[in-house]
Amino acid sequence: MTSKALHKKFEEAVAYVNSYKEPLPADLLLKLYAYYKVANRNFGNPGSKTPLINAFKANAMIQAQNISIKQAMKSYVELVDKEIKKS
Repeated sequence: MTSKALHKKFEEAVAYVNSYKEPLPADLLLKLYAYYKVANRNFGNPGSKTPLINAFKANAMIQAQNISIKQAMKSYVELVDKEIKKS
């Protein structure tokens, strides 16, 4: 898959998740969060006002810290397809 095609699929997956109305499991949301942050090179501290949520988000980022931007985009798309779209 070309970089342009991957970027397009990633953006479509992000839009799909952002418009999704049903509640999603916390572990899935944390994986999506980490992949999204890596894909967008946003390694800043989590911005929640709840320390426990920040800890979970930071842990998810630590687990995803060694993957490439391309792999993060690919993993995000695959996770959306497999767990949310169920395709």
